[in-house]
Amino acid sequence: MELYFIRHGQSVNNAGWGDPNYQENPDPPLTEIGREQAQHLANYLIRKQPINEHTGWNVQNRHGFGLTHIYTSLMERAAHTAAPTAQALGVPFHVWKDIHETGGIFSREDKSNPTGLPGKTRAYFEQNFPTLSLPADLDGTGWWNRPFETDDERQPRAERVLAELLARHGDREGQPVERIAIVSHGGFFMHLMCAMLKLSWRQAAHDLKSWFLLSNCSISRFDFMGNEVIISYLNRTDHLPDNLITG
Repeated sequence: MELYFIRHGQSVNNAGWGDPNYQENPDPPLTEIGREQAQHLANYLIRKQPINEHTGWNVQNRHGFGLTHIYTSLMERAAHTAAPTAQALGVPFHVWKDIHETGGIFSREDKSNPTGLPGKTRAYFEQNFPTLSLPADLDGTGWWNRPFETDDERQPRAERVLAELLARHGDREGQPVERIAIVSHGGFFMHLMCAMLKLSWRQAAHDLKSWFLLSNCSISRFDFMGNEVIISYLNRTDHLPDNLITG
């Protein structure tokens, strides 16, 4: 299996980072820059979708991607990033609830006591993403409807996602390799990396704190081959012009 982790485009919260007067949005939409990033990503992946004849290992995807499935979280910024690519390629386009950003959907007014919120409804997704396969239990009350996700709940969720990913799409004898793109979030990526590599959360040498930086609409690739997971590349943004590279 080839796994491509794509971070969503720039959101209004990303753009407002560091501004003391900015009030964070619980489910932030993309900015105009974020929409441009998503379209550049789509144009690139559409152009590079066919896998050309070649010899050797297509480790840098110079010979194409050949994506077979695209998953998105139910957060607005991820779905709007994934949709242009999924709709153009026509590959299976599914929701994966558990690849949401850490915390879930919650009120950010009182940071000492974040409160869970409903999230977008089924009608919202049906109206905006007609090709997106939605879970049967998504209804008019919203997809989250839970308390704020605590720190202790986050790493087990990433471990569940990894186990389910391998169960769904891991290599099987006699079957073609599946190439999976998941459009998700930077905080969740940290937990997924810790799950894949069995790393301690944010712990590095000499009492330093670790973080895997992802730019908006970056692509990272992981190859699961036999009993190995191979990190082929992280945080690639060469498909974006310089003025659209944001953190």
